[in-house]
Order: sequence, then structure tokens, then C-alpha cells
Amino acid sequence: MRFSTLLPSATAATLLTSAEARVVIPEEVQIANRLANRAFPANAPHGYTPQTGNCPSNRPTVRAASSLSPNETAWLEVRRNATLDPMRDLLSRLNITGLDTTSYINDHQNNASALPNIGIAVSGGGYRAMLNGAGVVEAFDSRTPNSTSAGQLGGLLQSTTYLSGLSGGSWLVGSLYANNFTSIDSILAQDTDADDSGSLWQLGQDIFTGPATGGIQLLDSAGYYAALQSAVSDKDDAGFDVSLTDYWGRALSYQLVNATDGGPAYTWSSIAQQDWFTSGSTPLPLIVADSRVPGEILIASNTTIFTFNPWEFGSPDPTIYGYIPMEYVGTNFSAGTTRSDQCVTGFDNVGFVMGTSATLFNQALTVVGGANTTGLFPSALQAGITAVLSGLSSGDDDIADYPNPFYGYNNNTNPYAVSRQLTLVDGGEDLQNVPLHPLIQPLRHVDVIFAVDTSADTNASLPTNASATGWPDGASLIATYERSLNLTMENGTSFPAIPDINTFFNLGLNNRPTFFGCDPANQTGPSPLIVYMPNAPYVYNSNTSTYDLNYNNTERNAMILNGYNMATQGNGTLDSQWGTCVGCAILSRSLDRTGTPVPDVCTSCFDRYCWDGTTNSTQPENYIPAMKLEEVSVTASGAGKLSLSLSAVLVSLMVSAVLI
Repeated sequence: MRFSTLLPSATAATLLTSAEARVVIPEEVQIANRLANRAFPANAPHGYTPQTGNCPSNRPTVRAASSLSPNETAWLEVRRNATLDPMRDLLSRLNITGLDTTSYINDHQNNASALPNIGIAVSGGGYRAMLNGAGVVEAFDSRTPNSTSAGQLGGLLQSTTYLSGLSGGSWLVGSLYANNFTSIDSILAQDTDADDSGSLWQLGQDIFTGPATGGIQLLDSAGYYAALQSAVSDKDDAGFDVSLTDYWGRALSYQLVNATDGGPAYTWSSIAQQDWFTSGSTPLPLIVADSRVPGEILIASNTTIFTFNPWEFGSPDPTIYGYIPMEYVGTNFSAGTTRSDQCVTGFDNVGFVMGTSATLFNQALTVVGGANTTGLFPSALQAGITAVLSGLSSGDDDIADYPNPFYGYNNNTNPYAVSRQLTLVDGGEDLQNVPLHPLIQPLRHVDVIFAVDTSADTNASLPTNASATGWPDGASLIATYERSLNLTMENGTSFPAIPDINTFFNLGLNNRPTFFGCDPANQTGPSPLIVYMPNAPYVYNSNTSTYDLNYNNTERNAMILNGYNMATQGNGTLDSQWGTCVGCAILSRSLDRTGTPVPDVCTSCFDRYCWDGTTNSTQPENYIPAMKLEEVSVTASGAGKLSLSLSAVLVSLMVSAVLI
């Protein structure tokens, strides 16, 4: 049996047939119309360059993190009610015998807070994480063909309140929201759609090459390089500090936002203005980054973690404990208010936000400024990147530079209170590579989190073996758990107990879905149930390198297909009750809150999937996971897509880097 035949038609077709053909549609009006239908309107009329103008009469201030924002509070009323119908439909299909789930939802529909509050967290790990996470989102999306059949999980996305992403996971989240919360199935369908000519997620055209010409892709490589340099230099000329993140974010945008111009005017705060978001039709997107003073080494227990949502930017951590309006990121603040009546808008470019969460990949761009690449790139682009590098030490090329809105704020606890600049880095640098932090904040009351972990931990945690590299080992959950025990940083958060790394291997917790925190009475405080979903080979060896920047369409689709099969356990082939057990996990905290007896089928699920506290800390053997289902056939990327000299320099650089 080929599991691809059970999946959405676009996914199956692109795996089993060639999708390389392109149909050139030169009509500019048709191009503009297609882009307008897919991407949200821009609110930065001057493109990538932020603009300074008069502040609104009610000047922006720092809001204390003692409550949710008024915007989020109001939106939650709309969103939680919007989840009722999809949640009712989802649970009714999951065969939770012993509980009439439809009556349960109906009985509590006037009190949405009694019903399950769901979060999804997508880890970092470059394109590997983006694509694996995309497979999970595709399985959870009711718009995916066949995903709403009996036992299928389509509708879980529509029932979700929060969707968080970090580094590669932020590319998934950012790309979906920059394109009107399009579906994964729609993105894949572009490969065979003459009207779109595959403008999104064409990862065979890497950031060093730029988008393919033809269709809506209008730039050749020379034009692409010129556009990157022009956008960043214009920001620099306007008086804003620039970093490698500016170049990286712009390059990403040609793959993830649109291939015509990379959406230079699309801002993260624009999401809050879209009808599909204000109507509560989608989850709240949350992108995570860490803060780091240049030269500092981060550890999970002391790192201040920042979150970007469409309304606000800031941190609930005791160090900062404040937020500013997202629209005015880039404005000079002092002591909690703007320093003048001048405010900056347009700084929160979507690509720059995604790039900020993934600054580890800035190291790829140091290749462009290297002596060994002279002649491979336009001199203006090389000069611009070299100028940025000249102002950084070798260990600080992973920084995204922001004017510090928390200057002079919370001086007693804020380590950045004396700095005019706030330097942010990849959200996984503190080892918390799954973005759980915003979802475990007590003010959000999240009941269950689907933690999609595509980390490449096994490079370090096991003896050297090529087959063992590139798989998760639970280190991210451990880091979040350990941080929750730090009284100076936990800020009221509570997290289920997590075993050591050796136990993950010895009990197979890193190779299959596992529930953590199943018994709410056995927690140190209110905490969500964690459905841990580690990357493993279901139909494809998806442990590609974090720094693999090139995937042809069949490789891309195989990665997504593997994530889909992870989310569905091979459409129930590995466990025919998997859908039922997912439903039980969703309902668990709600049943406890309402005093509803747990159905026997759920007890059976918890016996099977919950970590019961057993540990085995002995040194594990090499981890060489077997393919769980029938492996799909994929044609690998062809050689020579990068020049040989550039490839050699890039590989040399990445070997010496610290991988996620």
C-alpha cells in the first residue's frame, strides 16, 4: 500500500508524477490578481524601509504583562466561539465511546472556557522543521481532502486557539499567515496549477539563486541580488541599523511570501487587520525569539524570551514583563513611553520577523561576504554584507537588531534597560527548540499542546553514527521543564515532569507520540497536557540537515507526507485508535474541569500513550530508526544548483556551525 494514495490529491500527485513543468503566464494583471487573492494587503506603502511620522494622539506605551492585551481578550471571545462547530464535528468523528461528545460540547457551549483550549507548537530546524510541521498542519486542517473522514484529524487546526512557531517553524507559521492563512494543500497544488506557476515554497531555488524566472517570478538572479541589496540599503539610508537578518529575511520572503518581490511591504501587524483573522477564523499566530547581549552564551534558565503576535511584541518574563504595540516596533521608547511625538511604522516586515526567529541561518549569508566567493555575487551585495560583518565579532553574526522599546523600563530586573538596542537571536538558541513558552503562560489557560519536534538533537546526544544524526531526543521538552523549576524566571508557569534524554531513547519516547502530564492532580500547578510528536521516519528519512537549503518538489512533498503520516499514524495503520486517543488528549483537562468521568476508551489510551514516570538512564545504543511504513520513492536534488566553489565554502561553514 502507498500511503500517499490516502492523502490529499495534490500531495499524492506531486510525489508520484513530475511537477517540474512550468506554464508562463505573462499577463501582469492576472499576476497581480492572483497575488492579491493569496496574500494580505500591505500596510507599509514605502516597502521594506520603515517610516517615521507623527505618533497617534494616544501615544504608544509599554503595557505591563499582568494581563492579556485588550485586543487578545476581545479576540478570544470570538475565536473560542468559532472553534465550537469544528471541535464538535472533529470529536464526533473520533469514536470516543462512552461519551456523547456532541452533547458535551452543546452542554458547555455557552461557557467556552469550560471546553478544550488547544495550542500547536512547531519547532525549529530549518526547512526540515517547516516541512515536517506542514505535514502535521495539513493533517489537522479540515480543508485538506479526505481529512474529515471517520477517524481523521481534519478540523483540529480549526479547533485550535494558538499556533506558535520558532526558527524553521516560524517560516511555516509566517508563510501561512502572509498568504491569507492558505492551506498546505493549496500551496502544493500550485505545482500543477498553470495560474500560479508554483510561486510559493519552490525550495529547489535556494536563497543564493533566487526564484525561477517564468510565471509570476519576474527576477533573474542578478535582479534578485539587486533587489535584496536595494531593500536593505534603503533601510540603512533611512537611519536604521541593519544586520544579516535583514538580508536573510528578505531572501526567505521570496520563497515564503511571494516570488515576485518578496512582499517588502507586508508587516506582521497587518494580520490584525485582516477579516479572516478578526472574525476568529484562524488561530492566533505567535513567533518566538530569544534575546542575547553580544558575546553572551544563552542557557534556558536565564534567557528572556520574546514573542511577536499581530498586536504586540514583548515578553512576560520577570526581566521585561511588558509589551508594546506591534505596529510601532522600531520606535524609540524610554521609561515605558515614546521618547518624542515621532513613531516608526513598517519595521515589522513579515520576513524580518521570520528571520529574527531564525537568525542561526545568518551564518549561511556570511558566505556571500567571504573572500572565496569573489565574483560569484554582485559587488554591491557583497559590499553590503561585508559592511555588516565588519561591525560584528565572529560569534555575533546571529543577531537581529531592534531599537530597544524597553530602554529605561523595569530597571531593577531588565538587563537591557541601559541599552538603546535590543539584540534578538534564533528562538532555539536557549535549547527550547519547541516554542512552548507562549503557550504555557498561565493567563492563556491552554489545556493541550501538540508539540511538533523536528530538532536535530541526535548529533550530540549519541555516539557518532551517520544513521543516528538529525532526530529529536526530547532535549527541548527537558529545557522547558527545567526552566519551569527556576523560581526567578518561571513567572507562574507550570510544566509536566519530563525524563532525561537517555530515558527518551531507552523507552522509545523520541520515536513515537507520547503524552506528558496526563494526570492533572499530579502537577505542581495548572499545566497543559503535552502531546509530544517527534520527527521519525514514517515514509521518508526526514532527518535532513538543518542547513539543507535546497529541496526539489518531490523531496519537499515527501517531507510533508512524512509529517502527515506522523500526525495520523499512517492514517491509523499503526494504531487504529490513534484518532480516538487524540480526542481523549484534547478533552482531558476539560473533563477534569467539568467533573465529567473519563470514558474507559480514554483510560485505555492514556495507559498506552502517557509517560508513567518510569525512567531508564543507562547509556542507550546507537539510534537507527526503522522506516515505519512503506518508503516513498524520491528523486534527489540534482548536483550543480550552486556553483562548486560556493557549495564548498557553504559546506565548510556549516560543518563548523552549531546545529539546531
